[in-house]
Parts: sequence; C-alpha cells; structure tokens
Amino acid sequence: MLDAAVSALAGVALGLSLAAPPGPMNAVIAEESVARGWRAGFAAGLGAMTADACFFVLALFGVVAVVRDNPAVETAMLGVGGVLMLYYAYGAFRDAGSFSEGAPEGTDAAGFRKAFALALANPYQVTWWLTAGVGLLDPSEISAFGLQLSAANGALTVAGFFAGILVWITGFPASLRAAGDRVDAFGTAVAYASAVVLAVFGVTFLRTAAGL
Repeated sequence: MLDAAVSALAGVALGLSLAAPPGPMNAVIAEESVARGWRAGFAAGLGAMTADACFFVLALFGVVAVVRDNPAVETAMLGVGGVLMLYYAYGAFRDAGSFSEGAPEGTDAAGFRKAFALALANPYQVTWWLTAGVGLLDPSEISAFGLQLSAANGALTVAGFFAGILVWITGFPASLRAAGDRVDAFGTAVAYASAVVLAVFGVTFLRTAAGL
C-alpha cells in the first residue's frame, strides 16, 4: 500500500515539475484565463496536457529521442516554436489592450489549439521527456521520498503524473480569475506579462535556431 501511494505521489510531483514552472505554456494559460475566463484557461491547459500525452506515447516508442539525436530536427522545432510564440505574443498584446473593455472574441477551442500547437513545437518539452520524464517510462530507475519506485506500480505513477498536471491547470486559472475579478488592473497586467513572456521565448527560440 505504501509503495503504491509513493508511486502515485511521485507521479504527481513529476506532473507538477513539468506544468508549474514559468514558461510559454503557463503564459498562454494565464493570458486565456484573464482574457476569456477560467474555462478558456483550463482548455488551454488541456491542450498542453494533450501534447504531453502525445509525447508520452512517442517516448514509449523511442521517437522522442530522435530530437536529441538529430540537431536539424531540434533546430526546425526551435524555428517553428519561435514563430508561433511571436505570433501568439502579438495576439496577447492586442487582447490585453482591450481587456478593460470586456473579454476579447475567441473560443475555448482556440485556446486549446494554441497551447497544443505551442507544446508540440516546444523543444524544452521534449527535453523534459528525455530527462525527468524517463521516470514515467521506467519508474524502477528513480526513487522518491526515500523509497525506490516499483515498475509494477508504473500505471499509478503515470496516473499521478497526469493528475498533477490536471491539478495545476485547474487551480492556476482559478487563482488568476479570482484575483482578476477583484482588480481589473491585475488582469490587464497578467495579459501583458504573458505577451512579454511569449515574445521573449519566441525571440530566444529563433536566436537559438539561427545559432546566434
């Protein structure tokens, strides 16, 4: 029973280690949350989580490692990801400017597609799957809370992983909406900050792809 609980909690910790750190995915979730509401932010989070599910399947078959072994593929991903982030940064700046006038036009599905596309073109996401993510492929290779995880509880680790992401994409948009509903200026600030984060990552990705 203890081994099973540790395996599940280790999965949750892995999920949070991917979902919680600041970056382009959380910038998209934040921008969608303050501009269009909790449901839009949650949908964007689901888009990113769906991409992780795809990466998990690809990692099982060894496809993710292709990026590590082929610099040209990683360069292409950096270029595509950089262009997408700059494009979405422009949209975030535009929407932030009209935030106080009401929610910009858009659908929950649009946020889902945006986050899904960015996650698939995000080489940092692939890097995570080549490092911390290996624990999901073979839990017996890692230890948590002083105990060695068991391969027999691998399914619990995987379930905990996606549960951890689900906790984040549910709570993060909710906290932003709670603060934004109290202070309109907060929502505008978050929208602009999200645009800046996307722009910075977009430029960084393009510079890296160009070898600058």
